[in-house]
Amino acid sequence: MGIEKDKQKILIGLKKAESSLKKITSMIEKDEYCVDIMQQNLAVIGLLKSVHQQIMQDHLQTCFTEGVESGSKTKQTKMIEEIIRVTRLVGKS
Repeated sequence: MGIEKDKQKILIGLKKAESSLKKITSMIEKDEYCVDIMQQNLAVIGLLKSVHQQIMQDHLQTCFTEGVESGSKTKQTKMIEEIIRVTRLVGKS
């Protein structure tokens, strides 16, 4: 997989998001102020977007590049279609 280079950075981001999600759950259970909950929620979204961008960058620099440079039209087409599909999903979030 292409994330080996930044694996620790990605894991740290995911663990921070996980911790923040637990905090949000606790805040909701304690009936804390809605705006405070929303701010925490936005922080999680930001963390997850950052992780996504890092994974995408690593993928483009490794797996995608290898696929495109492979010379296989089938593999090249598959790699391009995957990027288009993921990019569309990001646009929907």
